[in-house]
Amino acid sequence: MATSTATSRPSPERVFNTLNAFQQTAALKAGIELDIFTAIADGANTTSLLAEKTGAVERGVRILCDYLTIHQFLAKNNGRYSLSQESAIFLNRHSPAYMGTLADFLASAEPKRNFDALTESVRKGGTSVAQGDNTKPNDKLWVTFARTMAPLTTVSAGFIADLALAKDGKPCKVLDIAAGHGMFGITIAMLNPNAHITAADWAPVLAVARENAAAAGVADRVAFRPGSAFEADLGEGYDIALLTNIFHHFDVPTCEKLMRRVHAALKPGGKAITLEFVPNEDGVTPPTAAAFSLIMLALTDSGDAYTFPQYENMFANAGFAKTTQHSIPDSPQQVLLSEK
Repeated sequence: MATSTATSRPSPERVFNTLNAFQQTAALKAGIELDIFTAIADGANTTSLLAEKTGAVERGVRILCDYLTIHQFLAKNNGRYSLSQESAIFLNRHSPAYMGTLADFLASAEPKRNFDALTESVRKGGTSVAQGDNTKPNDKLWVTFARTMAPLTTVSAGFIADLALAKDGKPCKVLDIAAGHGMFGITIAMLNPNAHITAADWAPVLAVARENAAAAGVADRVAFRPGSAFEADLGEGYDIALLTNIFHHFDVPTCEKLMRRVHAALKPGGKAITLEFVPNEDGVTPPTAAAFSLIMLALTDSGDAYTFPQYENMFANAGFAKTTQHSIPDSPQQVLLSEK
């Protein structure tokens, strides 16, 4: 007896949902701003209790929470809401892994303006709205980044500290390029009492790193070098140089220029540790790393998400003998370890 094979019919649903995807960003941002997730964690799990807790109207709370349930940030049973596992870990303000501050940077007005003009950026081959040359200071942008994005670093900073053998406790001189919030170097200093960190970035941004170093109790072992990573005196004789999420802002010649400065700052046998989104050579996998290229198209003049062979070539041209790739568990990013 012959059997028929069901075939899926083309549907406009993906087109419709993608064109409306900005609504998901707005809803999650609203949930964070109203502290919905913390309120639910504290027991306000009905629309009436949430309205009272947040100061919002019950109708608004109901519609927002139902929408967040549809998108699996919440669950709903018999009119009561509960947190998903991800929301409990990352969106509950009481959690040590709270990441709600990311919305102040990732969902701010500037990136939205850039993506509204994406068609023109595609035509141009680079940003058509923002200051796209990230060798120049942009204090408002990067101070906001430093103040909001640190929670995203916890896993990667620990991974990098392990690669740097921080727990061995040996004397170590670390250069943290474009340090921002400073947490990558600070994490090494917290784990290694004999590590001394030099954080390099624009002066207003380093003020945030200074606050974080003091809060972590390592301020006496963190020094600061304000200015451009391409022009400031970086010093020399470092055991380790950290380059976290910086190369994607620039074209290949600019990346090589920076890495040559890093090579000169390291002592013989020193190592450069790079954290980046590193897509496969097909340009479409893995999805998060590969999609990062579009962000760079919208926000920079010539940045990109480079493949590992591209990094290998850039770093070899800058004088490094060997570069190896290391995957961070539960992270879309990769760490590259380059040996002088």
